[in-house]
Amino acid sequence: MLFNEQTAQRVLNNLKTSLKKVFDAAFEAAPSQWDQVAMEVPSSGASNTYAWIDKFPKLRKWVGDKVVKQLSAHAYTINNDDFEATVEIDRNDIEDDNLGIYKPQTQMAGESSKQWADDLVFTTLTNGFDEKCYDGKTFYATNHEVGEGKNKKLVSNRLNVPLSADTLAAAKASYGAARTMLRSMRDEEGRPLNLNPNLLIVPPALEDTANALMTVDRLEDGKPNPYKGTAKVLVVGWLKTDTEWHLHDASKPVKAIIFQPRKKPVFVQQTDTSSDSVFMRKKFKYGAEARGAAGYGLWQMAVGSTGA
Repeated sequence: MLFNEQTAQRVLNNLKTSLKKVFDAAFEAAPSQWDQVAMEVPSSGASNTYAWIDKFPKLRKWVGDKVVKQLSAHAYTINNDDFEATVEIDRNDIEDDNLGIYKPQTQMAGESSKQWADDLVFTTLTNGFDEKCYDGKTFYATNHEVGEGKNKKLVSNRLNVPLSADTLAAAKASYGAARTMLRSMRDEEGRPLNLNPNLLIVPPALEDTANALMTVDRLEDGKPNPYKGTAKVLVVGWLKTDTEWHLHDASKPVKAIIFQPRKKPVFVQQTDTSSDSVFMRKKFKYGAEARGAAGYGLWQMAVGSTGA
């Protein structure tokens, strides 16, 4: 390919168009699951602060002045980070029409960009046994505080039992216990949150067990399966362990995890022929950039078990 001072910009523009088409096709084709467990809260700055996160406004009988829900003293802040995926192209490959070798890299950059949110959301989810949420407790904890003063109670959304479909007793002690935890959640005034445990999130190692709980008529011990069809199974490769499992209410606008995009993935290029990269090393760069983060929303919407 003729590549000189007169043709450089036209060639590079055509190359960008070609690579972006490959990138966009891979982006669209890549699977994504993050929106099943997280709510999107766009960001317009370096971070977002979620002072409202622990309040559940509900209709009450209006007698006298309205009761205004005060913002929490908790200052839960999620800071945005920068992300990138870059393909570096040698000028010799442009001149020699040897660009096919970059197609797989560009496709992987597109797929990675599509799954950027998944990576953020599910990494946050699997870290919930160790990282803190808005109340200063780990997201999955046995001692979340609900209510104030004499009405304060400690509430758990954490289990340490393996997911099991072996017997009715084992199913009740694992999946059944998690369902009971979620359905028993109340707000700080003692009113039921009426949660619907409808999403069972598992690693690939627990896929068969989770599917059995959701589909078989009878468990391994021959007893009727009371949990058939009660939740959707979501198999997630980002989970850190082969034993953990999570049960969420994913039916409401507010969810357990927050996805906070500041800048969603965009295709970028560095093709200035006078740049140091090109002049010194003959390298042009194409890729994607994004900015954002994920964090914890309402722990009340989720129960997690280490499975240990």
